[in-house]
Amino acid sequence: MEGLLLRLSALDPDAEAAVRVIAYFDALVTHGASAHALVRAAAALAECPAGWSRDDGTSMRYAPDGTALGPLAAAPSPLPASAVSDCGTVWLERPGTPAPLDALVLERMAVAAAAVSHGGTRRREPGDPALVELVLSAQVEPEVRIRALRLLGLAPGRPLRVAAVRGTPPAPAPRQRAASDGCGAPRTVVDGVAAVLIQPPADRDTYTGPTPAEGMTVGIGGAMGAEHARRSWEQARVALRFTDAATAPVVEYDALGSLAMLADLPAETLRNRPELAAVEAFAQRPGGEADLTALAAFCRCGSLRGAATRLHLHHSSVADRVARAGEALGWDLADPADRFRATLALTLRRLARS
Repeated sequence: MEGLLLRLSALDPDAEAAVRVIAYFDALVTHGASAHALVRAAAALAECPAGWSRDDGTSMRYAPDGTALGPLAAAPSPLPASAVSDCGTVWLERPGTPAPLDALVLERMAVAAAAVSHGGTRRREPGDPALVELVLSAQVEPEVRIRALRLLGLAPGRPLRVAAVRGTPPAPAPRQRAASDGCGAPRTVVDGVAAVLIQPPADRDTYTGPTPAEGMTVGIGGAMGAEHARRSWEQARVALRFTDAATAPVVEYDALGSLAMLADLPAETLRNRPELAAVEAFAQRPGGEADLTALAAFCRCGSLRGAATRLHLHHSSVADRVARAGEALGWDLADPADRFRATLALTLRRLARS
């Protein structure tokens, strides 16, 4: 533990420093640090007094040199730099402007305080969003990404796939903490889209992405060495644009083939296509969206019965909707060429709307 003690003034506020702070507090918990040892270590790391007021009424404060301090004579409410866990409040007493990493130090101190309060037996979260963000970042050095992967329990060099999930429940505040996707995978949230890291056990070659609940859509990037997770994440975001909750809730980038090139077309170019304008006009009719959904399911499944099964409708109802859409849009859906035109138009509409 002594070997991991870092002086915050010697660190730059960059990704490497963030990884070190996270690893530092993880090591304290792993080695069974006591409550007093945790506060002393936090004060030494931040180079300013640190404290912890517990729910049972006890409190402790330490100076950076490890000297115990008395209770605050008049603690401001709320404390200027504090974090609340489920076992009280932790804080840093830095005069003036906070240091660049104070927010991260407080967050990790609060997480460690909760673990210490539960005797180290509290179930750990499957991953930390800050580490996931480092794995996916285009700005960090390769060695930083590899270290973040190892702290997440993932193996650099082994195949990893990233899933982009839309429609997940909001992650708990603060900082949208990592949550399980059902298979224990670490994740974070980027621009409203959950990024899920998926790596199979060493004794398995196959793996799948998270199974979407109703209303969720999932794009899955290609499998590649974990150090190239950023590329898989970019592919997952592309695949997500091809998804549809009703007819194609899960799309794999590798399965798109040359269709993936359509994602490079500007949205304005797509919207200016005459067939898309016709589709949008049809969608505005009463029942138009439902008819287009039936048409999309028919094009994807290749049969009315397959589309009816996917949409949980009677096949005659699907037939009526498909016929109505085909007639209005001028497509003979018995003709493979017109079916392709319909499929392409609906795909381009999805991309334009995404």
